[in-house]
Amino acid sequence: MKIALDPFMHRHVPLNDLPRLAADLGYEYIELSPRADFLDWFVHPRVYPERLQAFKKALKAHDVKLSSLLPMYRWASPHEEERQAAVKYWKKAIEIAVELEVDTMNSEFGRGPHPERGSCSSCCQGGATTESSEASWWRSMEELVPIFEREGIQLNIEPHPDDFVETLHPAVDMIRTINSPNVKFLYCAPHTFHFGDDMEQMIRDSAPVLAHVHVADTFNHKASSGLRYIINPPGSTARIHQHLDIGQGEVDWDLFFKTLADVGFDGIMTACVFAWEERAEESSRFMREEIQRYVDKYWNNK
Repeated sequence: MKIALDPFMHRHVPLNDLPRLAADLGYEYIELSPRADFLDWFVHPRVYPERLQAFKKALKAHDVKLSSLLPMYRWASPHEEERQAAVKYWKKAIEIAVELEVDTMNSEFGRGPHPERGSCSSCCQGGATTESSEASWWRSMEELVPIFEREGIQLNIEPHPDDFVETLHPAVDMIRTINSPNVKFLYCAPHTFHFGDDMEQMIRDSAPVLAHVHVADTFNHKASSGLRYIINPPGSTARIHQHLDIGQGEVDWDLFFKTLADVGFDGIMTACVFAWEERAEESSRFMREEIQRYVDKYWNNK
């Protein structure tokens, strides 16, 4: 199993200092999420040979590896020019992964087009529907999956609140329908209460394709008669969740880790807290220690 850090809260740290920081925080692996000087959000990678080689040298110097790269592109946009641009950026990101000797990439199903052109939650205004976004995503996958297979890179995908697919079971079905050994499922714990109502069963149902988990806590937005949060105006379609330290929300962590151990999970486990930039190092160090405590409890004692 690989325990990795999503360094988004540390994105202002210079790229070549990131491996040192990760090592100081107790991590052997980094899941490199979007940052302005590498794989930026929704645009072409900001990567050139000198930057790539310097980063590789820094990783080696601090004995830190990349567990995965996390690009975010609009591969589910029903606007064909956006979708084609996203596929182009994906191809470049795959080239970067090959150069870095990274065998895993992960991303989200996607929310469709640029928000100014409409999204799944505003389909009547923007002209984008969940069906058109899914159709675009399938077109992108038809083009990209053969490249992942050819390059020997695994792609792990997660549904996300406000994606064209937000719940667990349709997402798992789509991944299994692709029927490629190179495309797997990512269970994001802070999305649990958007995924469905039975975390244990959802983990078990996804187990045949489960290769990656994101670890952060969240509150159940459906609890207290739907009044855990109060959003005005009433009836808003806004999606709410947090990425908190373990123990600060309502995820049942003993059940989460025990179920993962029961189904034989042995993939990537990423600490991805975003809520505490003012105490980012303390949070990241705590998450590394806490994840290890659960791994020791449910895996190492088997």
